Amino acid sequence: MERRPLLLLANDDGHQARGLRTLAAALRAFADVVVCAPESEQSATSHSLSLHRPLRLRGVEPGVFALDGTPADCVYVALHSGTRVLPRRPDAVVSGLNHGLNLGADVFYSGTVAAAREGALRGIPAIACSADLRADTERAAALCAEIVRATLATGGADAGGSALLLSVNVPPGVAWRVVPTCLGSRLYEETVEFRRDPRGREYLWIGGAVVTHGASASSDTEAFDRGEVSVTPLLLDLTATTREASARVADVVRAVSAKES
Repeated sequence: MERRPLLLLANDDGHQARGLRTLAAALRAFADVVVCAPESEQSATSHSLSLHRPLRLRGVEPGVFALDGTPADCVYVALHSGTRVLPRRPDAVVSGLNHGLNLGADVFYSGTVAAAREGALRGIPAIACSADLRADTERAAALCAEIVRATLATGGADAGGSALLLSVNVPPGVAWRVVPTCLGSRLYEETVEFRRDPRGREYLWIGGAVVTHGASASSDTEAFDRGEVSVTPLLLDLTATTREASARVADVVRAVSAKES
């Protein structure tokens, strides 16, 4: 009997997040899934590793572990703890389903993307999955699971042999066309707001609430504006062209689109 794939699932919303639990259920239709996720929300922690404090790992339930660290910590610990978390090297690292989008430059700040990137750094195919808050969670998770399955079917590597690192973003709705994309332009209101607490001490909040998308052909932001699911290849070599990776993503999108139709 052919062995089922083994998937390591992480996120940045915490091990109790609905998106993670829903995606885990969808992935278990074709794979064995081990979850190692943060104890609490770690959004926008990027690729931070906790090198200067101890970490605590606990088993929540069979196959589900919680770590009081960052998303990247979770993947690092799972991959390098012998058989304490994983019975063997996983066939892919999946991160999500994130409660919110990771479009354009979000990938540099996102804990969701960083968890996937930590797997890709070890030569393991990795997929970061994010969804708009107005997307149907079950439908989005099912589609992301199909993208993971299709990625495994391609061998999980680009034409140069490097492990694929994909960022998937699901717009609002219940059914979508899937398209290969590049990173777009996502522009946030840039503010620093200074306030005073009840004792007169100054504190501040950074970042505004207004977000706009700049024009960028074939981008994840344009796909979102059209109501399409974007599959964007991210490379660990930031100086490299995305041409080879994009060719493999096109194969993944065709496989998923054919099944959905």
